[in-house]
Amino acid sequence: MARPRRPRRVQESLGSIVLVLEIVVVFLAALVAWGLGALSAPVAIGGGAALVLLMVVAIRTLASSVGVVLGWIAQAVLVAGGLLIPELFIVGLLFVGMWTYCMIMGARIDRRQAGNDRRQAGNGPAPAGD
Repeated sequence: MARPRRPRRVQESLGSIVLVLEIVVVFLAALVAWGLGALSAPVAIGGGAALVLLMVVAIRTLASSVGVVLGWIAQAVLVAGGLLIPELFIVGLLFVGMWTYCMIMGARIDRRQAGNDRRQAGNGPAPAGD
């Protein structure tokens, strides 16, 4: 029998969405770096694969603070990619903005939801009456 899935927090869900979109961009950026001759094929594809792997690990660990930190590291690496392909500064900053917004708003929604859950648990069932 399969065990029930753990409910995901909003911050975890939003972070996963941003990182999955970013994986596509990193794959394409690695191809562009190689195609423009900014990096050799092994370095471009290997570096892109390493960053994709980092993002996959971040997605899998977003339930803890480790995943959030790995997500921030991935954002920094993507922005640093602007040193090789200047357009990546813009793309990286857009993703940093999305990541920041999702982490702040997701945490805020999760805190509000946890407060609501605590209030509901504290009330208990309504007393039976005639």
